[in-house]
Amino acid sequence: MLKLTHTKIDSIELKRSLANPSAGALVTFEGWVRDVNKNRKVIRLEYEAAEELAQNEFKKIEQEVYQRYEILCLECVHRVGTLAVGDLAVWVSVISAHRKDSFSACEYIIDELKQRVPIWKKEHYLEWDSGWINHP
Repeated sequence: MLKLTHTKIDSIELKRSLANPSAGALVTFEGWVRDVNKNRKVIRLEYEAAEELAQNEFKKIEQEVYQRYEILCLECVHRVGTLAVGDLAVWVSVISAHRKDSFSACEYIIDELKQRVPIWKKEHYLEWDSGWINHP
C-alpha cells in the first residue's frame, strides 16, 4: 500500500505489520529530514501534495511493482505538512521471498515516487529565504 500521512511515521509498527512467514527478505528505505542542504542550515521542511492525484499515481506505481517484481507485500508512507530536522519524511518497505526482488522493488518505488508523484518540498533555512525544492 502507498499512502500519504499528516502524522509521524511509526516505522517500527509498520515493519511489524509486514511480518510474513513466507518472506525471506525485507528491504526498507527511510528518508529523513537533514539539517543542511547545499551548505545552508535547514531548520524544518514542509511537504505539500495534490492528494487525490498522488493517490492515483501511487496506485499505478503499486500495480507496476507487483507486475515487475516477485514480491509479497509493499508499504510506502510519505509525510505531508511541517517536519522537524530528524523526522522521517518517507518510508518504503518491500518483502519478498528473495532479497533481489525486495532491493529492486524498493529502489523502483522511491525513484518513481520522486519523479511522478505530485509532492513538493519547501526547505526553511536559518539564514536564507525559504524555497521550494525540485525533486530529482
